[in-house]
Amino acid sequence: MNITIGSDHGGVELKDEIKMVLREFEGIRVKDVGTFGREAVDYPDIARKVCADVVAGHADRGIVLCGTGVGISIAANKIPGIRAALCGDVYTAMMSRRHNDANVLAMGGRVLGFGPAGEIVRAWIRSEFEGGRHARRIEKVMELEDQEA
Repeated sequence: MNITIGSDHGGVELKDEIKMVLREFEGIRVKDVGTFGREAVDYPDIARKVCADVVAGHADRGIVLCGTGVGISIAANKIPGIRAALCGDVYTAMMSRRHNDANVLAMGGRVLGFGPAGEIVRAWIRSEFEGGRHARRIEKVMELEDQEA
């Protein structure tokens, strides 16, 4: 599985911890698109980089982080083809994959500790989309991208 990960300055420390968690899984290749320091960067730019890899098929899934996870999840969800889920607990992470086929995980570097974030990532990686009745709903969600308000 290929995963592209990125964060703004508010999530850079958590991003480094998550990369260590991802090394626990055999067969996962990680591409880090930045940022790599604490100097301020704009989270929409990071969301665009991660999501471009997912949409193009270069990454199977993406992980995005900012201070709260809110801004970067909103930015990610503006990109056609992305289903980003902001997760702050294990159950939400599992269900975002099982029922919503989330292809991007969003988290907040200033609101999650390293331990809980690691458990969220592990659950998200291990969970697969169940399909069935959920597939119909995902199709309807994706059709919303093509509709006018």
